[in-house]
Amino acid sequence: MAHRLWARIRANAVLILGWLILAYLLTPIAVVLLLSFNQPASRNTTYVLNLHEFRFTWHNWTDMFGPAGLQDSLVLSLIVGVCAAAIATVLGTGIAFALARYRFRGRSAVQALIFLPMATPEIVMGSSLLTLFIGLGIPLGFGAVLIAHVMFCLSFVVVTVKARLAGLDPRLQEAAMDLYASPFHAFRSVVLPLARPGILAAALLAFSLSFDDFVVTNFTSGTTETFPMYVWGINLRGIPPQVNAVASATFLLSLVCVVAAQARTRTAK
Repeated sequence: MAHRLWARIRANAVLILGWLILAYLLTPIAVVLLLSFNQPASRNTTYVLNLHEFRFTWHNWTDMFGPAGLQDSLVLSLIVGVCAAAIATVLGTGIAFALARYRFRGRSAVQALIFLPMATPEIVMGSSLLTLFIGLGIPLGFGAVLIAHVMFCLSFVVVTVKARLAGLDPRLQEAAMDLYASPFHAFRSVVLPLARPGILAAALLAFSLSFDDFVVTNFTSGTTETFPMYVWGINLRGIPPQVNAVASATFLLSLVCVVAAQARTRTAK
């Protein structure tokens, strides 16, 4: 019996390991989701999971924006994230097309520079941007945060879109042009639809990075308070339980988007 069990475990070792890793990754999210329905005795026990003192409540969800400053900081993070993702996606997509389709002098140096922000520690990037903004006389705040977020999101957009373009056959665009399509029409009707999944993935990744960033924002925000800055600041006084509800809602919304995208992909096939 033990021999059969061990043989079955060895046969499915990769699958079992994958499920264990997935459970390890999802456990903190499950804890936050559980705590979003808890009414703690005090703010000091907001992140203490004690099942004996667990008190179920919908209040954290129905009054999600009750704490002062939470809604404003969340809206600001959404605005910065959308703007940074839009700008970085437009610029990064153009750079990715240039690197993937054209050969020019300095191309290797440009590719190396693209990877540099991804390898640079955030604290180094944040302090460098702070020095740059002060030296150029750029006031800290919304504008500085937006510029900083676009700068570090740009590299991820270029890498993601370039990986998608690497799998596209350039002869498809040439075939469209042989059928008397203009270069712009061939790009819009043939290349862009094929590259759209990579562009959308890059935009979502840029938004997630911008929305979640704290280190770079801390150096460049001035008096501007994004949602990560709000959580860090209020932690000194005790985090309200509504933060768990906001975090859970963000995760569930992301999960719905991923499931919808996968369902659409399978339907298209």
